[in-house]
Amino acid sequence: MLDSLSNHNRALLQNYQFHLKVEKGLSENSIESYENDICNLLTQVDKEIEKITNKDIINFFVSLQELGLTNATIARKRSSIRSYLKFLIEEEISISTDADDIPKIKPSHRLPDVLSVKQMLKLLDGIPIQKPTDLRNKAMLELMYATGTRISETINLSIHDIYWDEKVIRILGKGGKQRVVPVVQFSLNHLDNYINSARNILRKDHNTDILFLNKFGNKLSRMGIWKVINKLTHEVGISKHVSPHTFRHSFATHLLEAGANLRVVQMLLGHSSINTTQIYTNIDNKFIMQEHRLYHPRG
Repeated sequence: MLDSLSNHNRALLQNYQFHLKVEKGLSENSIESYENDICNLLTQVDKEIEKITNKDIINFFVSLQELGLTNATIARKRSSIRSYLKFLIEEEISISTDADDIPKIKPSHRLPDVLSVKQMLKLLDGIPIQKPTDLRNKAMLELMYATGTRISETINLSIHDIYWDEKVIRILGKGGKQRVVPVVQFSLNHLDNYINSARNILRKDHNTDILFLNKFGNKLSRMGIWKVINKLTHEVGISKHVSPHTFRHSFATHLLEAGANLRVVQMLLGHSSINTTQIYTNIDNKFIMQEHRLYHPRG
């Protein structure tokens, strides 16, 4: 992620990494975690660190909440950022932020609507692939995790929305806004298997382009997806509450936790926020695909 920063911000952050390693004696994993948290802020705000204000940081936290990150994750990022700012002050670098005035993140008392990477892969790998509906479930849930689609976007996908050669899907999001999202090859393989081995069986004599069908040949409903997820979650022994939106939240969280660029994740989700709308306009599609494949656990 350091390569995405300005030379100035990169040099200061490298000094901080040296401080964490030599003076604090932190492990490589801990140092990488600090780096990811700080780089997320710097790429989101796109200013030299000295010019970043408390308002910028608060807006950054708000955007993380809108992406579905848990309060515990945001609180950890807050801690990393405050630690870095205090280091800069000790180094006599003048900053525009008062670290002590950065608001605390209240802990959430409900179970977070996010699975760990290990839990997500356990759920996906536990899907049987014997019956036509099994192949549909495998293809559908792998795609939801690979792309971060909303439940409404998933059930309305058409077979014509898959661009096999480009390895992307076209998604019609909120307000009729379209976006194109990369799909990892692993998910494409399961889509191909479903379409060629199971979809025609489910389709029966219906003439429809809808991608995911129920056993009667009709478009799969929201409740249908909920029931599929609840059943599979129970079968693999995951006790957390898991909803269709859990896949979207987990998609965003896992990419960001691995160090993906926050702006790219926002664009992949079709996220629309008054604080972030302007940052979507100048991102190269090739860069988006590289970030997605580099940081997604299935990539």
